[in-house]
Amino acid sequence: MHTLSDINLAIIGLGYVGLPLAVEFGRKQHVTGFDIHAERIAELQAGRDRTLEVDARELAAAEYLRFTADPADLAECNVFIVTVPTPIDEHKRPDLTPLIRASETIGKVLKRGDIVIFESTVYPGATEEECVPVLERVSGLRFNHDFYAGYSPERINPGDKAHRVSTIKKVTSGSTPQVADLVDALYARIITAGTHKAPSIKVAEAAKVIENTQRDLNIALINELAIIFNKLGIDTEAVLEAAGTKWNFLPFRPGLVGGHCIGVDPYYLTHKAQAIGYHPEIILAGRRLNDGMGAYVVSQLVKAMLKRRIQVEGARVLVMGLAFKENCPDLRNTRVVDIVRELADYNVRVDVFDPWVDADEARHEYDITPIELPTPGQYDAVLVAVAHDQFKAMSAQGIRALGKPEHVLYDLKYVLPRQAADLRL
Repeated sequence: MHTLSDINLAIIGLGYVGLPLAVEFGRKQHVTGFDIHAERIAELQAGRDRTLEVDARELAAAEYLRFTADPADLAECNVFIVTVPTPIDEHKRPDLTPLIRASETIGKVLKRGDIVIFESTVYPGATEEECVPVLERVSGLRFNHDFYAGYSPERINPGDKAHRVSTIKKVTSGSTPQVADLVDALYARIITAGTHKAPSIKVAEAAKVIENTQRDLNIALINELAIIFNKLGIDTEAVLEAAGTKWNFLPFRPGLVGGHCIGVDPYYLTHKAQAIGYHPEIILAGRRLNDGMGAYVVSQLVKAMLKRRIQVEGARVLVMGLAFKENCPDLRNTRVVDIVRELADYNVRVDVFDPWVDADEARHEYDITPIELPTPGQYDAVLVAVAHDQFKAMSAQGIRALGKPEHVLYDLKYVLPRQAADLRL
């Protein structure tokens, strides 16, 4: 097994997770950043990151980092960190395809003593049950005899400039006690917030998947409360502000639950639970509620339009925001698309405006072409779906100006003062 001093590191997958990690390590030691997309590699070599997680100055500061799309360049590496996506399919089942393909790529260059560390979110057991057999089959080597594994779950928060890779405490683990020590020491080189060495890979996998499952369930509870309070004619935010004066009340807010983690990770856990014969009640109930919030929002909007005698069929609605969260271009699993599609079912003409997202990506992923700028005075309804800083800066007056003289303004994200909107969740 290798020592800390002779590690030649490779990062497999240079997206929202892998690139910031590669940049941090690239300040300290030689790192090969690998991605299967040659266009992505060319952009990074030119000093541009389309995810906006790393700027040109930070890329330049990673003096020991090189980028490649050629798997042959991985042959000289001996520690591999895998940071590829782990999405769900159309049936909400885990899709391990990117993880398996990454394992196959590594297996072709794996040598005795090498270590493969996975960061991608999976269900407990996936590393040793799904990935390791692929590494063994492709390499012809034996696990924990010729090569080793580790798991250190990513905790990246896209768009968050305060909580960065190095300032978020890191959970680590390894397939043997010695490997666990080495993996922990490797991450400790860049993680100023410290590390937590889990007793096994399965514990580390489980810890990751419940972090976001817990958030998902808490938001589901608040979403359900919002539905109840709306039926009672009570302002949800006012209730949460009042309850929040108690020291141990958790500050969650209602809304759409999307993104690459919170709206996905619970399905990895429930998949594994069902595979071992247990049907999870609470987790799936929370998922169903959160997945239905787009339809609920549209039903509120349509009712409000009808009360104002605004013709719904053929109406023009502006949806402000498409990214899954504020101040980032990340479109993965955005639930704003549920609102757009639900409105289309009413034969509503929808314009989507988001200054953060890439129009080509939106077209490719969701068949939605965002407009460059909305035209004032054109819309029967305006729905603020994402709390981008640009939208906050427009103020209620600026957003109202986009609507016709008679329109409905729905502030889904509490961007505006309480009395400035017609509807809030």
